Amino acid sequence: MSFGRLERPTGHKPMSEINVTPLVDVMLVLLVIFIIAAPFMADRLALELPKAELPQAATPAQPGPFVSLSVDGQGRMQWNGEAVDDGSLRQRLGEAARRDPATEVQLRADASVPYGRVVSLIGMAQSAGLSRIGFVADAAAPR
Repeated sequence: MSFGRLERPTGHKPMSEINVTPLVDVMLVLLVIFIIAAPFMADRLALELPKAELPQAATPAQPGPFVSLSVDGQGRMQWNGEAVDDGSLRQRLGEAARRDPATEVQLRADASVPYGRVVSLIGMAQSAGLSRIGFVADAAAPR
């Protein structure tokens, strides 16, 4: 039996690096939860839409009389392919309403036309007595 000095084990050094893998995992899970929950937390406009009963076999209606009104990005207008200004547009809208109040105005507006301009054209048509207004758009490209 020796009475020598007992060596103490030095033990483990303290870890100086943090393992961030669990932290990243938790953060990604929280991110996914917030992405899924965000649409449910957004304020929505509550609308009570009208209800209509449709017949079992609805057939498309025969196209009635219509006029074409086009507006480009610079504000130039065409009535059935012919250039018009505001004054002659009001006159032609009035003539179309006198001929047939059920005439449809097919409005083709460029995407860059301001909303206010489109609303003023709708107002002109309605004040002339034409209440049927259709918005014409291009079909979206297939994906």
